[in-house]
Amino acid sequence: MTCYAGIDSGSWNTKAVVIDAAGRVLGTSVVRSGADLTAAAERSYAEALARAECAASDITATWSTGFGRSAVPFADGSRTELDCHGRGAVFYVQGPLVVIDIGGQDAKVIRLDGQGLRLSHRMNRKCAAGTGSFLDEIALRLGIETAALDVLASNATEELELSSFCTVFAGTELLMLIRAGRRPADLAMAAYRSLMKRVLAMDVFEGRVVATGGVVAHHPTMVALLSDALHTPVIVPPHPQEMGAFGAALAARDGAASVGPGGAANASRNLPLAAGTDDDP
Repeated sequence: MTCYAGIDSGSWNTKAVVIDAAGRVLGTSVVRSGADLTAAAERSYAEALARAECAASDITATWSTGFGRSAVPFADGSRTELDCHGRGAVFYVQGPLVVIDIGGQDAKVIRLDGQGLRLSHRMNRKCAAGTGSFLDEIALRLGIETAALDVLASNATEELELSSFCTVFAGTELLMLIRAGRRPADLAMAAYRSLMKRVLAMDVFEGRVVATGGVVAHHPTMVALLSDALHTPVIVPPHPQEMGAFGAALAARDGAASVGPGGAANASRNLPLAAGTDDDP
């Protein structure tokens, strides 16, 4: 069997995906990145191979993406996060579309045309208020695990607001509401609503919207709030947390075709693309 792999080396988690020549996902893995990005990539890759019931010798090519993509020594090539998330999304959902990716440390909005080429993008890196780290902080303040936040929010009955877009100030607001006796469920929902507003403030959203990332994968309340605010169902494709790694695996399969500006020219030359910044194609 001809197989390909993608590694998404993130600042919080490292994801790996193994696919076949048709793009079917055979195995995935998500592990903590920790301080040794190379070891995390190797561990995630090994787990994905085992779940795919593949040997390393079955993999034709492996490409990397993410914060630590240069720390994956066994990768044959690399692409930016923007390219890989866009590439993965359009595999499942026909463009034009807008991709919202909410990760642990940043959030991205990627606008793609009908051919899946990237038209524009926005990124939130200056404040954790629009990322999964914000939910981690809120859960810590409430004395619960982040994984329990979504269930807690489902019991909300009162609409509260965390007005600040800053994680530090929002935490202060939360403490004041706790002191005022507000219910934890209402506070949890307020945190999701604050995150939703921060993401929607990044761009103007029109047409089909696809959501990816760890927050989307583990917090369905976030998807419901986005859908309500946009007055359209937000599409969550398979394996949303591993979407970057899936896109990298597709890049490994496709060789050089880029979903960014100039992608058609790159595809026609069929040349491998070097790693670049997230502002590159």
